[in-house]
Amino acid sequence: MTSEDVLAEFRSAGALREGHFVMSAGQHSPIFLQKNLVFMDAKRCERLCKALAEKITAELGPVDVAVSPAVGGIIPGYETARHLGVNSIYVEREAGGFKFRRGFHLEPGQRVVMVEDIVTTGLSSRECIAAIREAGGNVVGAACIVDRSGGAADVGVPLVALASLKVPAYEPDAVPPELAAIPIEDPGSRRLSK
Repeated sequence: MTSEDVLAEFRSAGALREGHFVMSAGQHSPIFLQKNLVFMDAKRCERLCKALAEKITAELGPVDVAVSPAVGGIIPGYETARHLGVNSIYVEREAGGFKFRRGFHLEPGQRVVMVEDIVTTGLSSRECIAAIREAGGNVVGAACIVDRSGGAADVGVPLVALASLKVPAYEPDAVPPELAAIPIEDPGSRRLSK
């Protein structure tokens, strides 16, 4: 599956949006990928995650478990793990950081792939990877459906992206006037727990 195939799935689902958006990491962007409109369609989600699982295996080799950050990574993490033939677990925010809860844990030495939905700056991925390592996991790589940094995001481990595109993202004090003139939408989930 090519990057254009992935973006076609987003377009077909009405999930490639244009406007003025505040991303989860606080940056502003004229493009937002409303991944939940993609993931709500089981067949579409299966196509994408199966392709991601195949790419993970090709680039990282076999893994023992997939770990995702809640909330956005849970669905693609589960579906990708299903195609990898491994368990899927996730971390949740607690006291500002990611933690394993609900009885989830890692066995020493397990080869872990961290599976995300969309990577923009890599902040959530790095936080999730730190929690995995703190729990004793051997993170062999990270994976996402879309890397919207165009390969610029550093998650600290090899990143397998099903699609990669460079979408402009601006710090709050550097938003171009033409973007600032558009009403802001805040569709991300990071600030929901605050």
